[in-house]
Amino acid sequence: MARIAVIGAGMGAMAAAARLAVAGHRVAVYERTETYGGAVRRFERDGFGFDTGPGLLMVPAVYRDLFVKTGKEPLEACVELVQVDPSARHVFADGTEVSLPNASRAGVVSALDGALGASAGARWGDFLVRARETWDRTRRPLLEEPLWPNWQVLAGREPYPAVPHKRLLRTRRAGTLAEVGAWELRDPRLVALLESHALAYGLDPGTTPANAAVLPYMEHAFGTWYVRGGIRELARAVYERCLARKVEFHFGVEVTGILEKDGRAAGLELADRSPAEAEFVVSGVAPGVLDRLVRGTPVRGEGVDEVAPQRRGASRLTVLLALRGGRPEGTAHRTVVHAQDREAELDAVFGDAGEMARRPTVTVLRPDDAALVPDAGHEAITLTATVPAQPDRGRAESLDRHADDLISVAERAVPGLRERLLWHEVRTPADIAEATGVEGGAVPAPALAAAEGRLLHASNSTAVAGLFTVGGWSHPGGGLPHAGMSGALVAGLIVEGPEFRGSQ
Repeated sequence: MARIAVIGAGMGAMAAAARLAVAGHRVAVYERTETYGGAVRRFERDGFGFDTGPGLLMVPAVYRDLFVKTGKEPLEACVELVQVDPSARHVFADGTEVSLPNASRAGVVSALDGALGASAGARWGDFLVRARETWDRTRRPLLEEPLWPNWQVLAGREPYPAVPHKRLLRTRRAGTLAEVGAWELRDPRLVALLESHALAYGLDPGTTPANAAVLPYMEHAFGTWYVRGGIRELARAVYERCLARKVEFHFGVEVTGILEKDGRAAGLELADRSPAEAEFVVSGVAPGVLDRLVRGTPVRGEGVDEVAPQRRGASRLTVLLALRGGRPEGTAHRTVVHAQDREAELDAVFGDAGEMARRPTVTVLRPDDAALVPDAGHEAITLTATVPAQPDRGRAESLDRHADDLISVAERAVPGLRERLLWHEVRTPADIAEATGVEGGAVPAPALAAAEGRLLHASNSTAVAGLFTVGGWSHPGGGLPHAGMSGALVAGLIVEGPEFRGSQ
């Protein structure tokens, strides 16, 4: 039985802690804030409740596996999972609307044909077939195994089976997501549908590799799910599972350094200068924070440090709306209102200026959940848009004035919105930075292959023996499912050693 110190109480860190405790280790978690969950937080006021981090769950099997492996109580005994149907309603720039059923290829094809015209559904359906092939090629090395020592093989060839495209007397294949849309989907509304999946993760379709096709595929294949009471309830369930497995939590405790002895991690130094001795350390903090904690030793191992750092320039602006009047019958849980000038939006967010786009693509979440409102005569709505990360807090807080832009966009999906508005709250990148410690409030994207490794994340193992990394800024990257996967990988590396190759 080893003593294991975990830095941070984010979802990946707690997933690792629960698995390690079940394996017989003594696990202690040190969190600088006063609560668990990392970016998975809740805001409450006047009887209204809102998720301020992720609002939906993809690939719930990751957390089902966590609960099966850490106790007799399954996930569904701890939280109520609700399949969201339709998966999403899309309002396009030209006013066209379509509601896409959850996890039904035939239903999606039919809906797109009906809304966008004959052949639109077939083109999207054919794209999903290619996306599935991409998933089959990349799923194991990118999600289920520790990052390969010869990770360069993941950085080279593009695994998406692009359709040959003739252009200027030359035959080419799509190498970026934008090229997949332009050459294979062709309809600007289908292109917007595709690229919105990348944008939601803070990825620029113009530079993101074509295998990002797995992002819409994962949603299509495994469904879109909501946790009754909000995604914060999932964080609560994981936290309580940790407590049941005797994981110790120390909140309001800042870690100031990682202790080393004979070339390996030996515990933590805390802000009051007291030591927390341990045989293994698991870091759930951002790379920049970890670098400051490790003194004198490069954290990244041989080869892994050569992975080009993932672009860390994207964050989220969230507006929480308290409305008078109940949620109308038949309202879609999620509506994506696409920007009327998508190219201008992408240029603003990902261009050199790094600015908030006017009238951006906005995701509108309208959960049918009595736990989030004071009574049936009110509704809680969350609006989210992708914005550049803002290292300067003053600049981040200035995004508050852009809340009105998001509300204006949302009116295209929620008629009479302003007349029903009681109050609103804004969450900027500065708030994300405060919750997670990540500079500028950047939000990590999932790991992707190709693109010379730009979208790979650093290995869960480090150059310091006994020090491991977990969470969105480590392999396999950002997003709730990926955080849970990283916890499984780190637990496997500690319990089974460096020969661990993932679940079979």
